[in-house]
Amino acid sequence: MKIRGKKCEVNMKDLIIVRGGGDIATGTIYKLKKCGFSVLILEIAHPSAIRRNVAFSEAVYEDHSKVEDMECFLAKDEDEAERFLKDDKLTMLIDPKGNCLKRFKPMAVVDAILAKKNLGTTRDMAPITIALGPGFTAGQDCDAVVETMRGHKLGRVIYEGKAIANTGVPGIIGGYAAERVIHAPVDGILHNIAKITDIVEEGQPIAWIEGADGMRAEVPASLSGLLRGLIREGYPVTKGFKMADIDPRLNEYENCFTISDKARCIAGGVVEAYFVLKQQLEKGDAQCM
Repeated sequence: MKIRGKKCEVNMKDLIIVRGGGDIATGTIYKLKKCGFSVLILEIAHPSAIRRNVAFSEAVYEDHSKVEDMECFLAKDEDEAERFLKDDKLTMLIDPKGNCLKRFKPMAVVDAILAKKNLGTTRDMAPITIALGPGFTAGQDCDAVVETMRGHKLGRVIYEGKAIANTGVPGIIGGYAAERVIHAPVDGILHNIAKITDIVEEGQPIAWIEGADGMRAEVPASLSGLLRGLIREGYPVTKGFKMADIDPRLNEYENCFTISDKARCIAGGVVEAYFVLKQQLEKGDAQCM
């Protein structure tokens, strides 16, 4: 495995920019911050996290979010983001295109959007570039890809090639896979009836969608269990949009407030990739002396 020579320019020590602040991205963000890195999260103006209790992206709506013992602060612009970072705060900026990269010059960029396709990440964004899941080719779009598919390869680092292609089927939990996830039946504005942490019964209405024609479409629970994820009230959804997640295990209440095993495993892969690639950079710099 080789990494081409990229000159490292950073304005702040150990700055890593993470694209995306959803629940899987949050696992990586949390671990990087705990390891001592400065972390700047880039988000879109209206993120759609389902597991909102464990997604730093909620800071976009609330100006502040907290996951487990870590707080995240929304900066209104690049100047405020720089002040927050210098104060060692976990910082979020609404900047989906990554325009701030020119100013901050991070050591690494991590694409944690999990869109199943590349939404603009390139290898020249930083000395080290890492992407999560399918849609990227290590050695072309980024320096490394971390596997996100549940199973034996979850969290593995790929330095050449791609992650497993998206199957469209969620991982099995409590014996259920596709049934765990609920999709919007129509286009419209979401109105929640249930809330995250509720125990719901199969067929019970958990939300309703107000269509453009004024019609009301109920959204029933797909199975009985713990409602651990639900898009926030008033979000505009399209037909087929992933909007809720039910855990069939009724005794997993605390999981609604903690980073998942999957997110932590992926985070470990990101940290591993960062240090492997950094060593490669340092060896390359030494050979050039």
